[in-house]
Amino acid sequence: MTTGGSEQRRAWARRNQAARRFKPDQVRLLLVAEAPPAALNRYFYFSDVAKHDSLFRYVARGILKTEPTRANKPELLASLRDRGVFLIDLKPDPLDGSQLRDYVPDLVRRVRHLAPSKIILIKATVHDSALSALLWAGQPVSQERVPFPGSGQQRRFEETFARALRD
Repeated sequence: MTTGGSEQRRAWARRNQAARRFKPDQVRLLLVAEAPPAALNRYFYFSDVAKHDSLFRYVARGILKTEPTRANKPELLASLRDRGVFLIDLKPDPLDGSQLRDYVPDLVRRVRHLAPSKIILIKATVHDSALSALLWAGQPVSQERVPFPGSGQQRRFEETFARALRD
């Protein structure tokens, strides 16, 4: 067993623990992102992310209509939970070169288990990999192609995310 494997298992456990803390009893809006960051100290549900937390910031702005800061992240995560918002990743571990489509059957299973009222796919690769399978499975997924809010796509994220929320 390598140290890297052990470190990855601890990171997976830490991510799961953080996500469980903010999982709503009933998922009204399920956000599906691509994969957790490779950096072990960054994740949507970590309350102590020092930088590169754009997905959280833009989701909080779009849903809660408030400006996120490092200080209010735990409070805003709780507000998202209380509104029934939950985020999962198509691929449960950081990207490693494997094909996202290989993770779609498991995603469909997890989505069915969560039974959301609405699903928004975040990032073109997630949309392209999972949309048809989720529609085929009868899931309430928005067909809006929402980009990840980085690399100059922040404005497009705001616009398409707002349309997806209204659908």
